[in-house]
Amino acid sequence: MFQKNMEELIMVDKKKGQGLPNLPLSTIWMLSFGFLGVQMAFSLQSSQMGRIFQTLGADPTKLGAFFILPPLAGLFVQPLIGYFSDRTWTKRFGRRMPYLLGGASVAAIVMFLLPNSGSFGFSTVAGLWFGAITILFMDLSSNVAMQPFKMVVGDMVNEDQKSYAYSIQSFLSNTGSVLATIFPFLLTAIGVANTAPKGQIPASVTISFYVGALILVIFSLIAVFNVKEYDDATYELYHGYALNTPNDGEGGFLTLLKRAPKTFWMVTLTQFFCWMAFQYLWTYGAGTVADNIFHATNPTSAGYQNGGNWFGILSAVYAIAAVVWSLVLSKIPATKNKTGYALSLFLGAIGFTSVFFIHSQYLLIGSFILIGISWAGMMAYPFIMVTNALPGDHMGTYLGLFNGSVCLPQIVASVASFALFPALGSHFPSMILVSGILMLIGAVSVGFVKEIHSNPVNAQ
Repeated sequence: MFQKNMEELIMVDKKKGQGLPNLPLSTIWMLSFGFLGVQMAFSLQSSQMGRIFQTLGADPTKLGAFFILPPLAGLFVQPLIGYFSDRTWTKRFGRRMPYLLGGASVAAIVMFLLPNSGSFGFSTVAGLWFGAITILFMDLSSNVAMQPFKMVVGDMVNEDQKSYAYSIQSFLSNTGSVLATIFPFLLTAIGVANTAPKGQIPASVTISFYVGALILVIFSLIAVFNVKEYDDATYELYHGYALNTPNDGEGGFLTLLKRAPKTFWMVTLTQFFCWMAFQYLWTYGAGTVADNIFHATNPTSAGYQNGGNWFGILSAVYAIAAVVWSLVLSKIPATKNKTGYALSLFLGAIGFTSVFFIHSQYLLIGSFILIGISWAGMMAYPFIMVTNALPGDHMGTYLGLFNGSVCLPQIVASVASFALFPALGSHFPSMILVSGILMLIGAVSVGFVKEIHSNPVNAQ
């Protein structure tokens, strides 16, 4: 039924010959449906990585080292995924969906391996390296699975509906985050073990990864078999470019970066500060909650593992807040993009900063609601602004390059932590205070973003 409606829509608009059509809301939802499963993988990774590596025996002062490999690999791989998907066309699965299928399959396999890093009889060092390499492949494959959803919105959704489409992506991704982050807490509540022998991962975490892998595969398959992308002729009709045959002489990475609109670079600057802030939250968040609330720093203690569980709940809180806020953002007119973006980041800055001062388990819920608001803004506005400014050709390659605005700040944050964390007395909550400062700078930088529209027809 979905494919039949899409074919009828395409035939009608071919007669009009004017820009991208308005898509049915059900179509826009389906374009992003698999995002829920992909985000479950990311959320389990981000909310549990610090806990997993400390449980395996990682030195807290060197914790940032285990967070460098994934964004470093993503920095190089994502532009390649965009480049090759621009030049891909399969009759059955389209242009972007084959990459979703491949990425989701690898991510699911790795999600079964990662929580068992301490269960193969490795030494502490070998277990940590196995975990680091596994998390590298998990991050790479999850990114390969995620990027097609962002690219297909740029391919098929006009500017009038783009804010709604990316807000729906934010809604679905944060729904996945909620499910992922509450699993360890719920499993513990029903009696699943939340502690384990030294060097092993608690069953509550391991089972959560298994469930996440299954949901990732199911939702990705639903998207792959229901999304019908525009073929080359239809894409060229709407965009004026045939993605399958771009001018390679003008398509090199460096050349494209030189041609990138100013909006691309200004949003990249804002992203830099925001993603550094969240990198420190993911790296030091579990330790901060364990220290500030449960007064525990020993990863093998019940107090620390309770802190890890509560950080998972707080991650679910910020995901729920992001779900609600993304629906609010979908109602904000396109002319107010900068206002919605800056406000979201400013509220997030307040949330991050307050974590440093709060020692009440339940007051932290308010802090993480504000953090979730900033996350919703980060998941929607950068892609709205950048895809609006980009020309239709090389859309996938540009979005792959734009992924550098996500990867590079994570790398910088991790490298900087080697000096910054000891300088702050190896105090976990101080790193979250740094996140608040970074997010505030990001909010201010939004004021310097100049929005442009590359396609006047679609901007109407």
